[in-house]
Amino acid sequence: MDKIEMAGDLLEMTRTIKDSVKRETWSALPGVIESFNPDAMTCTVQPAIKLRSRDEQGQLSSLMLPLLVDCPVYFPGGGRCTLTFPVTRGDECLIVFADRAIDAWWQSGGVQETVSTRVHDLSDGMVFVGFRSRPRVPGAISTTTTQLRTDDGSMHVELDPAGGVVSLKAPTEILMDAPVVRLTGAMAVENQGGADTSVSINGKTSFNGQVFANGKRVDDTHTHPDAQGGNTGPVN
Repeated sequence: MDKIEMAGDLLEMTRTIKDSVKRETWSALPGVIESFNPDAMTCTVQPAIKLRSRDEQGQLSSLMLPLLVDCPVYFPGGGRCTLTFPVTRGDECLIVFADRAIDAWWQSGGVQETVSTRVHDLSDGMVFVGFRSRPRVPGAISTTTTQLRTDDGSMHVELDPAGGVVSLKAPTEILMDAPVVRLTGAMAVENQGGADTSVSINGKTSFNGQVFANGKRVDDTHTHPDAQGGNTGPVN
């Protein structure tokens, strides 16, 4: 065998080794949620890309990758605050695979020893929910505001940096649950839905300042005509 043939064989062997290493190195894959465990904040996920396999006769076939179990699910968080949302079967996601085994870290947190020689392995997937294929993209994405919204757009919390406006939208009710709800600016109730009663208050109500109803002042200075043709005194 001459040097050219030897070089060719070495090059082909190198390519084969590189291809084999790449095929066994997992970095990231799209996936579909199979189930979600809210207590452990983990999921079972189906990788959404099939493998191509060649049998002994050289025939190609497609193979489903196995379900990946106990994959930690990412929710944005920090400073003892977390943004959570429902994760349901069929949600699309991105699975990323850690450089090293994550078992000890997942069990105990903090900085841990490596307990396995696994590298870029399917066993060490972590899931980012929210990546979408084209058919699953929600419509009417705002290009000017920041929204926390439902996919159908029926509810949202919206921040408009240009207009300096924060808006809330809900088809049924907006509930504020706190011992005190404090508004520092003026409040306007427009009743655009045409409800019979636009404001309903249960319990003791205290006003400091002037009170008007249909243009007439009805606070503690309000009087009525008396039987003598004059006016009653103000409210005690």
